[in-house]
Amino acid sequence: MATATLRLGIGGLGAIGLAVARLVDAGGISGMVLTAVSARNQVTAKARIAGFKSAPKLVSLGELADVADVILECIPAAHFAEVAEPAVARGRIFMPLSVGQLLSHMQLIETAKTTGARIIVPSGALLGLDAVRAVAEGHVESVKIITRKPPKGLAGAPYLKERNLSMDDVRAATKIFSGTAREAIRGFPANVNVAVALSLAGIGPDRTTVEIWADPAVTRNTHTIEVVSDSSNLTMTIANIPSVENPATGKVTALSAIAALRRLTAPLVVGT
Repeated sequence: MATATLRLGIGGLGAIGLAVARLVDAGGISGMVLTAVSARNQVTAKARIAGFKSAPKLVSLGELADVADVILECIPAAHFAEVAEPAVARGRIFMPLSVGQLLSHMQLIETAKTTGARIIVPSGALLGLDAVRAVAEGHVESVKIITRKPPKGLAGAPYLKERNLSMDDVRAATKIFSGTAREAIRGFPANVNVAVALSLAGIGPDRTTVEIWADPAVTRNTHTIEVVSDSSNLTMTIANIPSVENPATGKVTALSAIAALRRLTAPLVVGT
């Protein structure tokens, strides 16, 4: 039996959302069509979708769930609930990139159990979540992630503002944060969504530890995961090329979202 075509709605048309929108509009994912998009600046959004083969509807964040089966969230963290709550309430497939916000909206998981919604978190800028999920079926002793970014990729984070820390003066690798994944996402909501994704795949946000380094010697956003478990000890590193439009985000994040969407309609899926 043929699978019905899935309607995609995208919240946010920045570096990630626009890349995904262009690909789906061009027919790049079999069994999926771009139905609607939402953006804070509707004038800019109209200009960005003007050349699309089939222009999607331009709607509010809350209206995406009315016209789409799958909602991809790639907006500033402050607006997370505006798209997440209607999507889950309507029983849609909700795919958040601001995954750190799930920690303060865990009621969405309970709602999803009632409405039939699915919350699917892409790997984003991280690697190895399939292996972490596997070892978490057994006993995991510890999970740690060490993030290194160019100082400009961390500038403006609430944690730094609260402490009057300027990234302009960093001349050598400097550890600027050490704590849990829950603490890290509060202070760096645009930088360590990967740490929350890792914690949800493994042993939770209060047992997953995070180090954040500002390092002027690195040109790529680098994440190293260290896991100790009764089935495997894992050490994995990924070095992501920063997006030109947003240096806090790696180019691979948009590709990860595309790969996650493709899994929804693919006849063959590889990986845990």
